Amino acid sequence: MEENKEEVVSKNFIEQEIDKDLAEGVYDHVQTRFPPEPNGYLHIGHAKSILLNYGLAQKYGGKFNLRFDDTNPTKEKTEFVESIMEDVKWLGADFEDRLFFASNYFKEMYECAVFLIKKGKAFVCDLSAEEIKEYRGDFKTPGKESPYRNRSVEENLRLFEEMREGRYKDGEKVLRARIDMASPNINMRDPVIYRVARMTHHNTGDMWCIYPMYDFAHPIEDAIEHITHSICTLEFEDHRPLYDWVVKECGFENPPRQIEFAKLYLTNVVTGKRYIKKLVEDHIVDGWDDPRLVSIAALRRRGYTPESLRMFVDLVGVSKANSSVDYAMLEYCIREDLKLKRPRMMAVLDPVKLVIDNYPEDTVEYLDVANNLENPELGERKVPFGKELYIEREDFMEEPIKKYFRLFPGNEVRLMNAYFVTCTGCEKDGDGNVTVVHCTYDPETKSGSGFEGRKVKGTIHWVAASAAVQAECRLYENIVDEEKGKLNEDGSLNLNPNSLRILKNCYVEPSFVRAKAYDSYQFVRNGFFCIDCKDSKPDHLVFNRIVSLKSSFKITK
Repeated sequence: MEENKEEVVSKNFIEQEIDKDLAEGVYDHVQTRFPPEPNGYLHIGHAKSILLNYGLAQKYGGKFNLRFDDTNPTKEKTEFVESIMEDVKWLGADFEDRLFFASNYFKEMYECAVFLIKKGKAFVCDLSAEEIKEYRGDFKTPGKESPYRNRSVEENLRLFEEMREGRYKDGEKVLRARIDMASPNINMRDPVIYRVARMTHHNTGDMWCIYPMYDFAHPIEDAIEHITHSICTLEFEDHRPLYDWVVKECGFENPPRQIEFAKLYLTNVVTGKRYIKKLVEDHIVDGWDDPRLVSIAALRRRGYTPESLRMFVDLVGVSKANSSVDYAMLEYCIREDLKLKRPRMMAVLDPVKLVIDNYPEDTVEYLDVANNLENPELGERKVPFGKELYIEREDFMEEPIKKYFRLFPGNEVRLMNAYFVTCTGCEKDGDGNVTVVHCTYDPETKSGSGFEGRKVKGTIHWVAASAAVQAECRLYENIVDEEKGKLNEDGSLNLNPNSLRILKNCYVEPSFVRAKAYDSYQFVRNGFFCIDCKDSKPDHLVFNRIVSLKSSFKITK
């Protein structure tokens, strides 16, 4: 008994409702769907909906559909259809052969509208959009009936057919459901269910000049596909009575049930399509998949994995109350996913040359280096080592600050996986910038040799100059200025001027020459990086920083 009780408590409220429906025989199976409108790229919030709907179907041995709610051709493009399909597949939500388009049901929707007219439940209205809004009233005032509300069934059928034949201008006439103008729910005050719109549709071309409204089309789509549970976000809660009215009045048997859950909100990110569109058009970002955005395509390009997004969605959970999640949680998930899976490689982002004065000329050693000390299964690789190396500029200080344990004149450090070296001095250019650091090495201290002599406090990474591969690294921060907030007083985005920093003269190990798009690595001390899928070429590697590592030391200026 206790085990059963524990199992029920661990389920979210949607699963509890599904359990109840199955137990009471309301449904004998579970079928869910993800129904995006193809008017933009999907973002992190959509990932939650995709994984929730797919996860429910999986848990109950049911089926999952992908369906495009393409009832508004003004904003829809084939580009968006293709990007959404790619995103859903990448997340691992397998819709098998169940790919559908709302536009494929336009004939059935038209027949449903005619059916409602014949029942006296729909009428053609000549009021303008402004007049309809005025007649609707508000939360304190009941609506007024349209003067066209009591047209005869015959007249409504004739006018609706003429609408379909293209005899009226856009906006000249609409078809409205005949429900209740005194309803406390404004959505039930004779909503528009069809409008005239002469637009070429991405799927049906110019076959139709009238299009159904979303609130009318969506429940019909669900019913046609035998969806059992229509899982949607909280803003549709007030639309549920209309959803139920449509499937009931259209005569669908065993209709689907709508259940609402809270949207996923991330702090200080841009998800609004209007804002992203402007960022793209103003060339502030290089497209909908710019790694500073949180579209699924952008997260994929930056180097996030499906596993990390699934972990994130699981941690966020499912609730009925809207709340915001800190972006740091998403970063935690990608770190957790990659830390044991990816090799830890050496890359120098801000290089300065290190010369080991007493190392033999024209000698190259190949050192055995573990790919990931925490995961021996990733094996080892050979890394070249020689007289001249590149190290990070911040790993040398001519005049060290307190508790600085890296290179400075007279100090000894370990070169990672190699030898102890002692700094002997440096060279500078005419402006006083350090150009070369000099040191000597102790050949007895080779890593893995069993040396047990003196200890050093600092270890630094490096890349052999003779074999180094030059690369470009892109360091990202939030595109929104987190300290000042997301929006300015005029409603525009408060952008972070440092959201992208491009380092063009980085050096990486020669092992990277085999890297391909989306391959990801941990750069020692610098974070997790991914090969950019757009701009990286075999002769010009471009890395995106996915997420930084927690630094044990930070130089403050």
